[in-house]
Amino acid sequence: MKKVVNVSLGGRSFILNEDAYTRLQDYLAHFKAKLTVPEHQKAEVMEEIECRIAELFFQEVGEGSRVVTLEMVQKVASALGMPDGSAEAGFSASSSAAGGEIPRRLYRDVDNKSVAGVCSGLAMYFDIDLTLVRIVMLAALIFGSVGFWIYLILWIAVPKADTPAKKCEMRGIPPTAENMSAFARGTYKQ
Repeated sequence: MKKVVNVSLGGRSFILNEDAYTRLQDYLAHFKAKLTVPEHQKAEVMEEIECRIAELFFQEVGEGSRVVTLEMVQKVASALGMPDGSAEAGFSASSSAAGGEIPRRLYRDVDNKSVAGVCSGLAMYFDIDLTLVRIVMLAALIFGSVGFWIYLILWIAVPKADTPAKKCEMRGIPPTAENMSAFARGTYKQ
């Protein structure tokens, strides 16, 4: 008989085996130690990584009350890796384990914005040149009032890519620890 621990992770409640809980704590502690972002951003990155772990656990256990096992923790930690791209002892980290290319999501790109980031978000989503999107949007604005309303609606309806995980989703890359850490540091290169 194994002990189980109730854990809240990323706003969701999970039941973990005691050994899985210990391994998850070790992984998170090792992850935080290897994190090379300014101190004020560490909490944000750790919160994002916990949310991503919760998503992956939820995919494994679903709505039921199945217990998260040590194997599930190892699988998730292998998929996420470490912030510097290295493997933690006991895990073989790889960026491709998280699924390689993932579907892009539409967000406003606040890093490359001129007004609200709508055009840069659209350019990122459709993988086209930002200048072209801005010219088309400007032409729509000048030659008819519909351009203004389209821009305004998108500004209101499309969420900002304000977290490292959202920035990964916007670009269609897996939200691994290494990628999210690069966005938090501002060193991500495409």
